[in-house]
Amino acid sequence: MFINEQSLIGLNGMPQYVSIRAQKKDAPLLLYLHGGSGDAALPLVMKFNRGLEENFTVVVWEQRGAGKSYYRFEDGAVTMETFLQDLLSLTTILLERFRQNCLYLVGHSWGSVLGLTFTARHPELVKTYIGCGQVVNMKKSCRTAYEYALAHADSKALERLRTTDCAYTGDNWLSDLLFVTKQVVKHKGSLYGKTNYNKLITPFLFSGCYSLPDLLRRQKGSLQAIRHLWPELMETDFEGMTRFGTPVIFIEGRYDSHVSSELAREYFETIETEKQFFWFEKSCHFPQWSENDRFNRLMAEVLL
Repeated sequence: MFINEQSLIGLNGMPQYVSIRAQKKDAPLLLYLHGGSGDAALPLVMKFNRGLEENFTVVVWEQRGAGKSYYRFEDGAVTMETFLQDLLSLTTILLERFRQNCLYLVGHSWGSVLGLTFTARHPELVKTYIGCGQVVNMKKSCRTAYEYALAHADSKALERLRTTDCAYTGDNWLSDLLFVTKQVVKHKGSLYGKTNYNKLITPFLFSGCYSLPDLLRRQKGSLQAIRHLWPELMETDFEGMTRFGTPVIFIEGRYDSHVSSELAREYFETIETEKQFFWFEKSCHFPQWSENDRFNRLMAEVLL
C-alpha cells in the first residue's frame, strides 16, 4: 500500500474525516461523495470498492455531521451550499497536495446532487463526473418512489400511504418520508434482491475503522442531516442543465425505485455534451455495491 491515511482535515472551518488510500504512486485522484444526506459510507467503499485502489488514489470524505465527522448542527447553520464549499475546499487541498490539475468525482444519491452541481460550477477541477443513483428531479423521484410503495403495499401499508404526503411539506413530512422509504426497501426497490439493508450494515461492524460510538454517531448524523437538509434537497431539479464543461457518466441500477433510474436515463438523453450511460442489470439504488466487481472494472476501463 503506497498510501493509507485516515485523518481529520479542516474544511470550511470544520474538521472532517477523510480517508486516502492508493496502491501506487501518482495514481489519479478519485473522490467519492456518499449519499444520505448524512449517510457516511467509508466501510462500504473499503469493502466493496477496494479494487479502485489499484488504479486510483481513492478519497472517501465523511461529510460534515456524518459518521466520523459528526457534530450537532445548529438550526439554519448548514445548507447545501455549506457542503459545496466544503467540497471545493477538499478538492483544492487534494489537487495541491498530489500536484494534479483535476480529479475524478463520484457522487452517489445525495452525493450526486453535490457532485453534479459542483461539476457544473467547476468543470476545470473535474476530469470526469460519475453519477451513481443520480438525482435529477427530487419531486418527481419522490412521486415515483411513492407510487412504487403503493403498487406493492399490503392493506395495512396502503391505509397509511393514503394519508401520506409524498411532497413532504406537511407537519409529518419526516415520518411520511421514512415510511415510504421503508416500503420501497421492503419490496426490493432499493437494494437489489433484498428486503432490508443488512448487507450494508454488517461492513460497519467489521471494518476496523468504526467503533461502537462511531456507529451511534452515524445514526444520529444521518437523521439530523435529513431533518436539516431534506426540504432544500426537495427543490433539486437538474432538468434545465444540459451542458457541462467536462465528461459526464451515469451508472444506474436497472430497478432503482428509491431514486428513479428511469428519470436519470430520460435526463441523460437531454445532455448535449460528452456523456456515457451504463445500466447495471442486477442493481437498484446501489450498483457500486450490488455489482461492485463490475463497477470497479468499469471505472478503470472507462476513466484511464
